[in-house]
Amino acid sequence: MTKTKRIGILTSGGDCGGLNAVIRAVVRRARDYDMEIYGIKGATQGLMNRPVEAELLDIKKVSGILRYGGTILGTVNKGNPFAYPMPDGSIVDRSEEVIDGYHKLGLDALIGIGGDGSLAILRRLAQQGKMNFVAVPKTIDNDLGATENSIGFNTAVSVAVEALDRLTYTAISHSRVMILEVMGRDAGHIAVSAGIAGGAHVVLIPEIPYDLDEVCDRLMNRALRGFNFSTMVVAEAVKTPSGEPVKYTNSLGQTLYGGIGQYLGDQISTRTGMESRVTILGHVQRGSTPSPLDRILGAAFGVAAVDLIAQEKYDRMVAWVNREVIDVPISEAIAKYSAVDIHGTLVRTAVGLGTYVGEIDKLLPS
Repeated sequence: MTKTKRIGILTSGGDCGGLNAVIRAVVRRARDYDMEIYGIKGATQGLMNRPVEAELLDIKKVSGILRYGGTILGTVNKGNPFAYPMPDGSIVDRSEEVIDGYHKLGLDALIGIGGDGSLAILRRLAQQGKMNFVAVPKTIDNDLGATENSIGFNTAVSVAVEALDRLTYTAISHSRVMILEVMGRDAGHIAVSAGIAGGAHVVLIPEIPYDLDEVCDRLMNRALRGFNFSTMVVAEAVKTPSGEPVKYTNSLGQTLYGGIGQYLGDQISTRTGMESRVTILGHVQRGSTPSPLDRILGAAFGVAAVDLIAQEKYDRMVAWVNREVIDVPISEAIAKYSAVDIHGTLVRTAVGLGTYVGEIDKLLPS
């Protein structure tokens, strides 16, 4: 009699819309292969804890979670097992504890949902501990190069567009410049996509340098033409004109992006006399109910991940390419970084609409 395969699943890194869609799809697809799915709590921390924090997931436990934001399994974006910070301030390698947790559960394979950093750590653990591993990409920044879409990106853009729509009405009512700061640690995909969909007049992203004088001139020229308002979208990783990132340190001593919107708002008001207001979306972009596209993508990725395990194809990541799911080596997936293509359709579209996206002419070939 064939042994029932025991499969673990965990979510790692920042949360986003669509994670529960993957979990639900994995559980539902696993029935076709007579597999048992164990949900691991709190990412690798669940495998590190004793007893291991995991539960058997059945159809009843995933019923209704398709539309939930976040992840029913919980997640962490700190505590690298290879360099784990201890309460006394020391750094300890606890990777073997994670690996031991995998084997204590008697798992035959592990599905990990994460971004490039999380997947790199999980792959390293899998290689060290002889763990069969399949990866599912999720990142609201959409900067994993091996897939055209990652779980969470579309939801984040949808939230940003809704915010920009709301801000536009206030901008018109009060004759203001409204600046929306969105997430984008290294890439400006959310900013440029939301800017196009929301009709922003200025979009600033990390990939393209900008001229603050030109930004101010554009805004003032709109006012001279009788348009009493303007809207801007800026990615959090955009630097000041002098090349400095805008960051802050929280109460835990963590240094995080945030504040470029306020910097630009102050500069615009000082230079032009125009009233500006700034909205920083922050984690609102992560915590929303998943968009239909992220639900579909999560479902497709979850089914494909289980199929890979059934085929015993490990060390692979599922990806969305040319409107279908494929699988690629994880090493290749995490090595390919996808910034906004300054020669691509999105940037050309924004420019064609008259949106200022920075000094793009200086980057294009003559």
